Parts: sequence; structure tokens; C-alpha cells
Amino acid sequence: MTPGSIDAVRSVVAGGAGFLGSHICDLLIARGDSVVCVDNLSTGSFDNVAHLESGAGFAFIHADICDGFAIDGVIDTVYNMASPASPKDYLRMPIATLDVGSTGTRNCIDLALRTDATLLMASTSEVYGEPLVHPQPESYWGNVNPIGVRSVYDEAKRFSEAMVSAFARERGLNARLARIFNTYGPRMGADDGRVVSNFVVQALRHEPLTLYGDGSQTRSFCYVDDLVGGLVVLADSTLEGPTNIGNPNEITIRELAQTVIEVTGSTSSLAFESLPSDDPSRRRPDITRAKTELGWSPTCGLVDGIKRTAAYFEGLTTAA
Repeated sequence: MTPGSIDAVRSVVAGGAGFLGSHICDLLIARGDSVVCVDNLSTGSFDNVAHLESGAGFAFIHADICDGFAIDGVIDTVYNMASPASPKDYLRMPIATLDVGSTGTRNCIDLALRTDATLLMASTSEVYGEPLVHPQPESYWGNVNPIGVRSVYDEAKRFSEAMVSAFARERGLNARLARIFNTYGPRMGADDGRVVSNFVVQALRHEPLTLYGDGSQTRSFCYVDDLVGGLVVLADSTLEGPTNIGNPNEITIRELAQTVIEVTGSTSSLAFESLPSDDPSRRRPDITRAKTELGWSPTCGLVDGIKRTAAYFEGLTTAA
């Protein structure tokens, strides 16, 4: 099967020029799918998908999914990856973040229903908030501050999940819900405020690595190739209800900083600042469901992933 062939799977990727969305476009095109990438470029970049434009089976539409959008022809899968995802972006655009989680998601649902397509909804581990259950299984309802500064992202995704679930029950929407845990890799923004990109860029510049609090809070980091592979496997499945997609290898932020310094050979020291409001103290996915129902689990270790990510940012520096 070749991209654009009559029997090719045709997917719409909303937010397809973003960090995760662009890697999904890559994977789908590589396996022979036809892809329509929709993005308003508020946080994404056309540079992330420019290499696909000249190939068969790829089309880019510059549009905001909150304004509604029509795509002609057969559609097999709609990937809703559209949303500011880094704290820096969603704190800068709080209303837009809520809009894309509500109106934007509704428009993706309507597109999937009109075309009898499967909807893959990209949710987040942030729906678990400051977890009182550890690690977090999909059955855990979460502990979220609904009015805190981070709530614009947390609650937008929680509402998206609720709306997708309601349409699945009431209108027969064929939907998959992915709860994505911390992801890193090439095409992260150098200044997007996420911890891996922050640390790698600071380490390459031999600047102090900025840690918030005492660095004892934990996260579980999944390399982007593993993550998008899991999303596509989930989209192709018949698995209903939320599914955690992430790497269960939990480490402290201080341990992450030391790993980045060692991998990059940096002379950076550590600098500490106050902990942001509602920053979760720990986060680790229970991926039993993904393993048993999808046969998926991550394979890229942290050191290898950091090496690949550092090489990407070094390339940006060289190109500049």
C-alpha cells in the first residue's frame, strides 16, 4: 500500500504540526496512510511537517479546529492532538486551551460522526492531578484543583474525555481515549517550559539546570517514538475507555537533571527555584491495560532517549 492509493487508510491529525502530532503524521505516512494535517500553528510549527509536503498522501490545512472545519472524502481516523500542552503555552493561552478542549473537541467529534471515522482523543496524565493513588491506573478518578492556574489544561482534557464518552454512549461514536504521560524527544520547543527540553538546552549551554522545589518530585518519561507508536496501536484497536500510554520508569527530577548532565558531558550545576502552584509531587502510569490489551510497552531507555534529544538540539544550534 502506498500513500494516496485507493485502499490507503486516510487519517486527519488535528494539531498535526505540533510535537506529538507531527510524529504521528510521520508514522502514518511511513506505513502508507494518507494524512490530512490540520493546525492553526499557535504552538506548532509548519517546519515540523514541511518534509512531508512534497510526498504523496500528505496535505496541510492551516485552520483552527475551534472554528469548525470540513474535509471532503473518506476519513478512517481522526486524531485529536490539538491543544497547548506545555505549562508555558497553556498559561499564556488559558481561554484558548479551554476552547480547544471543548469546542475544538466537539468539532473533531462531529467530523468523526459525519464520516463514520474512529476518533483518537489525546488526553493526559494531568487528569489525575495530585494523585492519591500510585501508580495511576485508568480506574483512578484523580485529584484535580478545578480552579488553580493549571486547571485550564487539566479540566479541558477532563471535559474532552467526558464529551467523547457521552457521544460514544449516546451517538455511537467510535472513540479511543489515550491518557498521555510525560513525553520528550525531537521537535520539542527549546523554550516551551517542559523539563526535558529545559534541562537539555541548559546543559548544552553549560548553564545551571533549573529545578523547582527540591527536585524530589517524580515523573515517568516516555520517548516520543514509543509514545506515538502506542497511540497509533490504540487508534487501530477496538479498545474502549481510557488507556494510559507512557513509560512506567519513575525517577526524580533531580535524577533526571544528573542524567542529562552526564549524557551531554555538561559542566552545568543545579539551581533551585520555588515550586509552581499545583505541581504534582509524583506521576507514574500503570500500563497494564496497554500491555495486556494492545501488546504495547515502551522500549527506549532514558539514556538513549536523552542522547537522541540532545543530538536534535545540537543540530538546531549548528544549523543556526
